[in-house]
Amino acid sequence: MALAAAATTFRPRLVVTAKADNTDTRRRHWKAGEFPFPTSSDTPRRSARTAERPPDKPRDEDGDSSRRTGRRHWKAGEFPGTPEDSRRPRRSPIKNVKKRLDARAEAKAWACTVTEALADRIDAKNWQEALQVFQMLKEQPFYHPKEGTFMKLLLLLGRSGQPSRARYLFDEMLQQGCQPTPELYTALIAAYCRNGLLDDAFRLLADMKASPVCQPDVYTYSTIIKACVDASRFDIVDAMYKDMADRSIAPNTVTQNIVLSGYGRAGRLDDMEKVLSAMLDSTTSKPDVWTMNIILSLFGNWGQIESMEKWYEKFRGYGIEPETRTLNILIGAYGKKRMYDKMSAVMEYMRKLAFPWTTATFNNVIEAFADAGDAKNMEHTFNQMRAEGMKPDTKTFCCLINGFGNAGLFHKVVGMVKLAERLGVPMDTTFHNAVLMACVKAEDLMEMERVFMRMKQIQCVPDATTYSILVGAYRKEGMTDKIYVLQQENPTLVPTDLVHV
Repeated sequence: MALAAAATTFRPRLVVTAKADNTDTRRRHWKAGEFPFPTSSDTPRRSARTAERPPDKPRDEDGDSSRRTGRRHWKAGEFPGTPEDSRRPRRSPIKNVKKRLDARAEAKAWACTVTEALADRIDAKNWQEALQVFQMLKEQPFYHPKEGTFMKLLLLLGRSGQPSRARYLFDEMLQQGCQPTPELYTALIAAYCRNGLLDDAFRLLADMKASPVCQPDVYTYSTIIKACVDASRFDIVDAMYKDMADRSIAPNTVTQNIVLSGYGRAGRLDDMEKVLSAMLDSTTSKPDVWTMNIILSLFGNWGQIESMEKWYEKFRGYGIEPETRTLNILIGAYGKKRMYDKMSAVMEYMRKLAFPWTTATFNNVIEAFADAGDAKNMEHTFNQMRAEGMKPDTKTFCCLINGFGNAGLFHKVVGMVKLAERLGVPMDTTFHNAVLMACVKAEDLMEMERVFMRMKQIQCVPDATTYSILVGAYRKEGMTDKIYVLQQENPTLVPTDLVHV
């Protein structure tokens, strides 16, 4: 009986002898948890830890394995600690890796630091610190002049209103042996054009024409043409077109769009149509969506809704599809004419075609209600704007302040100013002009003067509109002494004839 019980508990591994037949030497494959307690022949080949493990509980006679006890699975935090003497010693770092880590820790990244600092100052549009870091860079032994660095600095100085410093940097580049290129010349010309120095720009253009390797290209002429258009010097524009034709330089779409915009702002519709017809017949300056936006914006600002809609359909017929800015232009034009039904239809069209409503979209709607003095719908639109996650900008608050001023709700003007401060909206000259106008409408000259003093304290430079608002308010009250003070403060923006009532 004991042997029978042992037989049911223990099944020895089948020992295969050399003389055994192949049909009797089938290997037994044990299931998980079924491996028996080792025999004496197996013990020497096992570790002491394995030999001391207690045997698994026997299976039931019917072969059911659901009641057996398997390997112990430790829960999180229950695993027993390992003795310190059984731990393996930590390997030392690989030799090459250790050398690399030491070299990285001891490396002096001065060169990378200076170049990255220069790039950061340029991105931040801080030309003073950019020039200081560039001076430090030139003192390093590894430095050699690069065209790209000078190009970025020239563009930065031009946009920052520093054409003289741009010229000095350009001459310094030539002294250091960096060869000039048409792109560098164009960047310096752009610096002059941005600041209205057309004579200096034309002298540089003459230098380019005399240079065999720096001939002007279409981008050079486009830069000068834009400056001439901004200055309403259309006679020079015609001369530039002739010069380009003599040099076999065809104007591109950007050039034509610049001229189109200038002719439209000046009211020269015939010249504008000539340029547009030339674009339609050209192979190098085909109209694009920017052309479409310029034409629609011009007709919209003039209030010619029928012409705007006609040209919209024409551009669609040419295969030019509108973008978000195009539809915003339509919304603004309809809003100025108080055509709220068409304005709403365009907004629904944007939703239907998955065009996002942007800050400009809400600004156009708010401006439409502000001009009409409809404070209720204006405020409702502003609340919807914030509910949809749109961040209001300076123009948003200018429209709101103008709207509440037109509606005679000066207390809400004060609330909008406080809200703009809380949201961190930039308060530029346009913003303060809107507040000044609201004070004038409320006939609160004392508050108007406080706002003007606030502009001076935060170094917000007043413009011609600012002084026009102040002079108009003082003239209405007969305060010629106040107008005289303004004229002495800024004789350029306040002419002498305005002092006399």
